[in-house]
Amino acid sequence: MSDTVHFPPYLKPGDCIGIVAPARKISPQELKAGIDFLEGQGFRVAMGKNLFAKNYQFAGTDDERAEDFQSMMDDPEISAIWCARGGYGSVRIIDKLDFSRFLQKPKWICGYSDVTVFHSHLHTLGIGTLHCTMPVSMAGDPVESLNHRSMIQALTGGILAYTIPASPLNRPGMATGEVVGGNLSILYSLLGSCSDIDARGKILFIEDIDEHLYHIDRMMQALKRSGKLDGLAAMIVGGMEDMHNNDPSNPFGQTAEEIIVSCCADHDYPVCFHFPTGHGADNVALKMGAKATVSVSSHGSTLIFNE
Repeated sequence: MSDTVHFPPYLKPGDCIGIVAPARKISPQELKAGIDFLEGQGFRVAMGKNLFAKNYQFAGTDDERAEDFQSMMDDPEISAIWCARGGYGSVRIIDKLDFSRFLQKPKWICGYSDVTVFHSHLHTLGIGTLHCTMPVSMAGDPVESLNHRSMIQALTGGILAYTIPASPLNRPGMATGEVVGGNLSILYSLLGSCSDIDARGKILFIEDIDEHLYHIDRMMQALKRSGKLDGLAAMIVGGMEDMHNNDPSNPFGQTAEEIIVSCCADHDYPVCFHFPTGHGADNVALKMGAKATVSVSSHGSTLIFNE
């Protein structure tokens, strides 16, 4: 684990952004809105050789997806790598990648959901990344939306600062620390691996979608028992979308947010709920590894990135 986080150079018009699909397969139609957006912002776009490959639900075989990702990391013309979509599959290629050249000249890795594999792994290597919207999520989303604007602000060195309404579940307080985390299911799957994050003294962000509530409880209990909830500077909880009871006639008894409250009950750090990042309509950008200050009160919450 590196003690210092290094950030890739910020982008400028004319820079080239590479698009890869490290997990689930994608179609040209699903990419169009994202490509149009980037080109409209003055960037060039390069697509992975195997971007539209198919291997069952995956965007090609593990080797094909790893080849595309490696090629983008090693190509000096590429300034950022934007993952086309999530789904599942990034964990199958992470150990096939050689980060030696990338570490000498980092570039932004961008996306969310399954892309948490890369956010987490690169955190252990001391490289900052960008948790943000992806091409598959852009169709029908206005170009001027905060999801889009915040991604470009982050990539070009603009200020990221968010204010959100209060939640009755919030725990008030103020803290400063590096922002780490991502999708809860992915963080859970990485526990004990070389890609497992160290969240102590940091602001832990979590979000998830389409899980049974007892799965959320199991994952939060695993984070709690492994010490991941100890010594945090703060916790930020994004969207917890489309949660289910496995037996509607015998409900679990807590919402996802209430499960998180109970798992953090032994600590006194601030906790902010309903942050507008995740699988819902709102998915503002977060600079993973960057220091930020979070303030939580009865009047609302703010998150301001300090770098």
